[in-house]
Amino acid sequence: MIVVGIDPGTASTGYGIVESSGSMLSMLAAGVIETPSAARLERRLAEIHGHVVELLEGYRPDAVAIEELYFGANVRTAFAVGQARGVVLLAAGQRGIPSRSYTPQQVKAAVCGHGRADKDQVGRMVARLLGLPEVPSPDHAADALAVAICECNRSPLERALARSGGVRA
Repeated sequence: MIVVGIDPGTASTGYGIVESSGSMLSMLAAGVIETPSAARLERRLAEIHGHVVELLEGYRPDAVAIEELYFGANVRTAFAVGQARGVVLLAAGQRGIPSRSYTPQQVKAAVCGHGRADKDQVGRMVARLLGLPEVPSPDHAADALAVAICECNRSPLERALARSGGVRA
């Protein structure tokens, strides 16, 4: 199973592509889509959309996982992040790729075992879970990998519940 994880933002959108094979996780790619701050919002969103489309077409993922908005930031930032999330979801929807959103607390709990982990702890656990020699950089890429890992960890449970006739979350 291949999952594209996204940490959305208009200035920097992190992406992480993780392959899950049984209990083994491996990183296929990670990075950041950066847009120029001087560009108009519609151009920035078009650029994010274009890069995400390239990732989806190049890696042919089974799912897209995206971090939900964190409203602790100011409202203007939250709206911009919401728009970036929208173009990512649009790209996935246009290709029929299932998408799921996770709160920052859900991602931290999936990677670190509790929802109050700090960025350093998340980065170290991402490196450990993926067998990487060092913490992925920049932070947005590490966060996106954590979102992908969250989906990878959830999916086997969901498939098992579906096979057994259990309830889907």
